[in-house]
Amino acid sequence: MTRLIGRSAIAALGLLSVSLAPMAAKADEFINVLTGGTSGVYYPLGAALSKIYGEKIEGVRTQVQSTKASVENLNLLQQGKGEIGFALGDSVKLAWEGDKDAGFTKKLDKLRGIAAIYPNYIQIVASKESGITSLADLKGKSISVGAPKSGTELNARAIFAASGMSYDDLGKTEYLPFAESVELIKNRQLDATLQSAGLGVASIKDLATSLDIQVVSVPEDVVTKLGAPYIAATIPAGTYKGQDQDVPTVAVVNFLVTSTNVSDDLAYQMTKQLFENLPEMEAAHKAAAQIKLENALKGMPVPLHPGAERYYKEKGLL
Repeated sequence: MTRLIGRSAIAALGLLSVSLAPMAAKADEFINVLTGGTSGVYYPLGAALSKIYGEKIEGVRTQVQSTKASVENLNLLQQGKGEIGFALGDSVKLAWEGDKDAGFTKKLDKLRGIAAIYPNYIQIVASKESGITSLADLKGKSISVGAPKSGTELNARAIFAASGMSYDDLGKTEYLPFAESVELIKNRQLDATLQSAGLGVASIKDLATSLDIQVVSVPEDVVTKLGAPYIAATIPAGTYKGQDQDVPTVAVVNFLVTSTNVSDDLAYQMTKQLFENLPEMEAAHKAAAQIKLENALKGMPVPLHPGAERYYKEKGLL
């Protein structure tokens, strides 16, 4: 009798282990959200996304990783060191092409798209006393263009090239984060800063309250030369203290990107939960107010992940 009970118990345990196996596998699914610096926009949005995924996708564990943003995020996705990451559209395009100068040693062929989200506005701001009022006026002047090979710095290179200029035309080029750039302008050690960010970025707000500034426009012909994924945009009057007129500029759409290492079901859920929980994203940062389902596929520089594709088919976008 004891032997029979023992065999029954072993059989039952075997059945239990089989029934639990899928749950255990699901519980082992992990989402590492690749963001940017903690003072930027990517990080708070990534933290919100991580929380949403942890609460809404059954059986996954999540983590938020602060990085150097676009270029690093894309390389990490290719290496299988993240499941979803934020990146600027031009960085994604250059990663897909394998542009070595942009920080990609080979074509990042594992990248797959999740969604177009919100635009970054290119904001070129100079101190009033520098006398800079146009892009051409930057010749011979000093400007900070963001960290080397960051998304912002790639934007700077592209804009100068479309304007018929290069860093060689500048008096001095600094590769500094936003806050440090502003401090140097305040101390009269730098004339201008180029920042790729959401409108009303804290660093430029800080600068505008410390001294008189000039927001420099990016002309329409430069925007045309740049082409996709760049789009014409406007920095509305009053965005910064002392800015009393609208300023034409260029914007670049940000994307959420994943990789072929991520399963179709997980990519589907990551896409679905993003769009079904936008109020939580907006509560984390106002930039998320510009995330719209109808814009999710616009300008996508890489193939869609099949899981994301399934969600968009359900919603009638494909």
